Amino acid sequence: MNKGSSLIIVGSIGIAIIIVFGIYTNQDYKINEVIKEPEKYDTGDQTIDEKLNEIAKAANGNDFKPAPREWQTSGPFQIDRTQYLLGEKIFLRIGGLDTNEKGQIAFLKQSNETHYTVYQTIPFDASTKIAFNYYTDIKLSKALGLCSMEDVIGEWTVVFRGTEYQNLKFEISDQILPGEESNFNSPVC
Repeated sequence: MNKGSSLIIVGSIGIAIIIVFGIYTNQDYKINEVIKEPEKYDTGDQTIDEKLNEIAKAANGNDFKPAPREWQTSGPFQIDRTQYLLGEKIFLRIGGLDTNEKGQIAFLKQSNETHYTVYQTIPFDASTKIAFNYYTDIKLSKALGLCSMEDVIGEWTVVFRGTEYQNLKFEISDQILPGEESNFNSPVC
């Protein structure tokens, strides 16, 4: 293949990429335009117009914004906040385990002055994986005696069994994440 043929092929590929990118961004712009301003588009079908208006109202009515992340760290373990709403996901990040580290990550809720309830344990073994992310959330549980939201609210501890790393603490507030109300409004026990 000569130089002239190579330049034509490379040029053709470049032009194709530019055209595809232009089509994609133009479609994305039109979709965003419809969602942001549904009243400007007359579809002739009242049910579609009503649905678009309903979506726009719902999007504008939800003022919830998650709290900024404030990472707590203990060795290679991190959680993303010190306080969570009821129903909010807890983001656990594990990175940089030593190859011989093995154990369990335990989420504990204090039951009384001397006892804790183990809510969940997550095993880790650096010989198979030295880094991973994990999402969890605290829910009501009849089996664990977390019968109502009052049992979930308060201070929680994350313990790193099999290691010397310090525990991490976080709190679950009495506020419920929008959309999660039905999971906490009635007791399970």
